[in-house]
Amino acid sequence: MSGMWTLVLNCGSSSVKFALLNPASGEVRLSGLAERLGAPEASVRLERDGGRTTHALRGGAYAEAFDVLLAELEALGVRSEVSAVGHRVVHGGERFSAPARITSDVLDAIRACVPLAPLHNPANLSGIEAARAAFPGVPHVAVFDTAFHQTMPDVAYRYAVPEAWYTRHGVRRYGFHGTSHAFVAAEAAALLGRPLAELNLVTAHLGNGSSVCAVQGGRSVDTSMGLTPLEGLVMGTRSGDVDPGLHDYLARQSGLTLSEITAALNRESGLLGLSNLASDMRELEAAAAGGHAGARLAVDVFVYRLAKTVAGMAVALGRLDGLIFTGGIGENSATIRAATLRRLAVLGFEVDEEANAGAVRGQSGLITAGGVPALVVNTNEELSIARQTEEVLAQ
Repeated sequence: MSGMWTLVLNCGSSSVKFALLNPASGEVRLSGLAERLGAPEASVRLERDGGRTTHALRGGAYAEAFDVLLAELEALGVRSEVSAVGHRVVHGGERFSAPARITSDVLDAIRACVPLAPLHNPANLSGIEAARAAFPGVPHVAVFDTAFHQTMPDVAYRYAVPEAWYTRHGVRRYGFHGTSHAFVAAEAAALLGRPLAELNLVTAHLGNGSSVCAVQGGRSVDTSMGLTPLEGLVMGTRSGDVDPGLHDYLARQSGLTLSEITAALNRESGLLGLSNLASDMRELEAAAAGGHAGARLAVDVFVYRLAKTVAGMAVALGRLDGLIFTGGIGENSATIRAATLRRLAVLGFEVDEEANAGAVRGQSGLITAGGVPALVVNTNEELSIARQTEEVLAQ
């Protein structure tokens, strides 16, 4: 090994993705994914030298997944060659419009945003704390999901609520998955053979957490998530949009506290709540094909809400030059992509069934036969985070 090697940690609400890579060349020495954390089926998949191994995580916790990563770095003899650590952080509020080198002040700011991202910022902080303890002699950089969306105009980010709520408490729409939305928009422009600055694109990052973004000339002008990652699309365990009056109504009818209701909307709703079966789209598609009514409903609602939101983003753009599917569901589920495009036929999408069925992880490309192009683009948040980390350290 030679050159600069950056370890990237991407701690999500139920997963940890990691990679040891060279930001300049994109070469990956080690990568992995710990998923379904907190569940009995938790596991970590490691990839290196063209091989793949999977380990069950008996405790299913973030700390256990991190221990597996460190053990693998030790086994490879590369732990000492880590020159920087880049961390994905979901919520940076209005303070961060760019990545930042992690200091005690930056950590305090990330903690202050925990109420805005209760499923994510605590996991991000846990990853930062564990990595700083394991790599105390190297710089650590936070790359914020919200930063990309700081270019949204006020008509997109302001809520119709009392002005003081915004000025005193920061109540506004922030947006998330910014690193992924920015990366796949640039990749799509290259695939289409057109300058990103000339394109009006809708990017759909679909996974356990999902969001859609209107990208105009490479800048975010609107997105589906809001103050927290709870707003917007139906997600794995998150409800997405609901009537704000739901809290008061349920508190009166059920006796639940506001915190309990919010927790249920974050952890017991979405695909899981609709299906009463699972939060994983792979399981739901299989169950729906087998006749499970709840699974069928969950899949249908997911697609319907996604198509409505994509159509709404066309208003923000004024002209739609392409739709991009990415993320775990977006890259792997031909069923979800086809169903969504059929609902969006009104906007000029014509799904190419053969191309769509053949688009699997690792293969980006066009999946429409005519009209407005739709593409599958494999996101690479780890490479983007590594490059942004190096840019911060070079300043």
